[in-house]
Amino acid sequence: MKAVLDTNVLISGVIATGVPHELLVKGFDREYQIVVSVETLTEFRDTLLKYPERFQMDKDDVQNEVETIRYFAEFVTPQEDIAVVEDDPDDDKFLEAAVAGDVEYLVSGDQHLLSVNSFRGIDIVEPRTFYELLDGQ
Repeated sequence: MKAVLDTNVLISGVIATGVPHELLVKGFDREYQIVVSVETLTEFRDTLLKYPERFQMDKDDVQNEVETIRYFAEFVTPQEDIAVVEDDPDDDKFLEAAVAGDVEYLVSGDQHLLSVNSFRGIDIVEPRTFYELLDGQ
């Protein structure tokens, strides 16, 4: 099974315990394949760097997290521009990565993405839903 984790899930996974963290661990343990693109990983890095006080991470900490995800993730290069998330077109990059990676799930806490529900056979689900799916395997 393969999944794209959006920025909020990745950040929650690296800064706190809880379901997003457990999803990262499961991905690192190869219970499923995390899929990223340059664009999605760049947004993750840039968001962490933008708020060092909020996330309690300096540049080296951020680079370590990016390198860890880079190590465990499958990189894809989207070949298609997708325009589906009308209320937040910046979120389309996650759908582009999901399509390019032929994933089954896009995991997000973002209501703009969740309201799409599914796209070309890719289910867009909350972290807890994806965690329960993995636990049920």
